[in-house]
Amino acid sequence: MAKGIFVTATDTGIGKTVISAGLAMAIRSRGIRVGVMKPVATGCFGERERLISADAVYLFEAAENEYAPLTSPIRFRNPVAPSIASVYEQKEVDLDAIRGAFGELQKHYDFIIVEGIGGLLVPIKKNYLVANLIREFALPLVIVSNISLGAINHTLLTVDAALIRGFKIKGIIFNRAPLVNYSLAEMTNPRVIHELTGIPILGVVPEIQELNVERCRFGSLKEVLMERINIDAILNGA
Repeated sequence: MAKGIFVTATDTGIGKTVISAGLAMAIRSRGIRVGVMKPVATGCFGERERLISADAVYLFEAAENEYAPLTSPIRFRNPVAPSIASVYEQKEVDLDAIRGAFGELQKHYDFIIVEGIGGLLVPIKKNYLVANLIREFALPLVIVSNISLGAINHTLLTVDAALIRGFKIKGIIFNRAPLVNYSLAEMTNPRVIHELTGIPILGVVPEIQELNVERCRFGSLKEVLMERINIDAILNGA
């Protein structure tokens, strides 16, 4: 089994990229060489053969990696599920390229952080979901969830889908918690979800105003995650 984690989420737009980048910086601060990967990226910009994923660049810069092609082997322009983008852009999802990039990263780094696309059941290609890729990589999960109203249902569905497939879950991170004026749902959701699932809560990350993925701005991301996330629990067993 590779040493690392697969970061998934309860939905798209939850903040997987920011959390993955912050974890990379926090783990690197312990002297561990961290490789990062966004195996399939959609919503990219640039020319057809030179598409750029802002998310992948953000991860690459956060981890200070050296092999950009390994970070983002498959890229599409349209911001849709990869299986759909593949059809409309007439470009196949090359699973062997993804597997090869992952294998190469393991040669160069001590700990690998893979950021998924959307949630567990997003189709990468016909009859091949994100969950299938997780099974191939054999990495434990870190689930990123919204903390507000609806988090209980969405998180339990994700946990259930993971456990049914036999995946190991390191824990749950709640993202974008308000700094003030918590709602009752925001105050109670982490505790309730832990009680219902038994899955460890790794921490709660507040809104960090100075963050900007598109402009590759990290602000206090590293310091916040070092303070608020249980990094030891993520590294335990690695």
